[in-house]
Order: sequence, then structure tokens, then C-alpha cells
Amino acid sequence: MGFHTFDPDQADRLEDVSRYRWCSNEELFTYLAPSPDDEVADLGSGTGFYTDFVADHVETVYAVDVQAEMHERYAENGIPKNVETVTAPIDELPLDDDALDSAFTTMTYHEFSGPAAIAEIGRVLRPGGRLVVIDWAREGYGTDGPPLESRHDLGHAISALSEGGFVVDRAESRTETFVCVARNESDRR
Repeated sequence: MGFHTFDPDQADRLEDVSRYRWCSNEELFTYLAPSPDDEVADLGSGTGFYTDFVADHVETVYAVDVQAEMHERYAENGIPKNVETVTAPIDELPLDDDALDSAFTTMTYHEFSGPAAIAEIGRVLRPGGRLVVIDWAREGYGTDGPPLESRHDLGHAISALSEGGFVVDRAESRTETFVCVARNESDRR
């Protein structure tokens, strides 16, 4: 399970505003709770659907995606000046230790959910920094998003984040999706 990518030829689907029924900008912003001078990463940013909204409220957003084609598509739509695209897998982020105040992933956790990626997020996220995970739930109907067998349940996210040095502050299952908000408490020093 996991470690696959979204087909860039289907990128139009990432721009569909019906995605807001699974996670609205306002909901994401509430969970992220950023400050205007924050450095934030959108992990699995795709075409920047959520990146742009967050960029309006922070100093810098790193739009991280493993596929250069997604960044090319994002560039066609216009990338805000305070967004830096980063083409890299989540388990090999070219960012300094403690570079980020927070990070979020919307509907992509299932694509990179292994221990190496979680450890890497812990490395680049400052101590106490917030991680917001909103992803497709294994208990969903499977009519939207990836097939059920490609998804995780909330318990997986809680366990994986806890084992990776995060403290989960909020965890909630919903129709088709789950939300997990955690703080980086990893001790890597």
C-alpha cells in the first residue's frame, strides 16, 4: 500500500472545486493555524489547489511534489511569488533541519505514508511544529479518490505519526476521509 503517484494526465481532476466537500480551505486553515511569518510545506501539492490559499496567509509555502509534471501544470495556472516548488519525494526533502513551522498533506498521505517519509517530515519540521494530514479513509465507499485497498485508516495514521515522534492532538474519521493533526515532538538531537 502507498508509494504510488497520481497520474499527471488526470491533473484536471485536481482542480475540481467539488474537492472542497472533502476539505475546504477554511477547514485546512483552521487545522493549520498559521502565522503570517510562517514557513509551510504542502506535501504532495499537485497543481497547487490548496497551496495558493495557504500562500495568501504565510511568508513562504514549499509546494512539494515528486512529479515535475505537476509543477509544470501549476506554473501554467500561475504560481504565487511566495511559493517555491520542490520536486522531491517526501522521504528526501531538500530542506534544512527545522526549516518549517508547519506542513500539510491533503489526500496524498496514502502515497508516501512510510516511516522514512514521516521521519523526514519530523526532521524538517521545527520542534512543536504542526502537521495536518487529511486523507482518504479505508472505511470509505471508494466512489471518490483512490481504491479502498490503496488507503489507510485513521488508526494507521495515528500509529505511524506517534512512532515517528509526533503527538496527535486531533484525530477524526469522517465520510470518505480522516483528519489527523499532530505536533512534532521527535527527539533527533
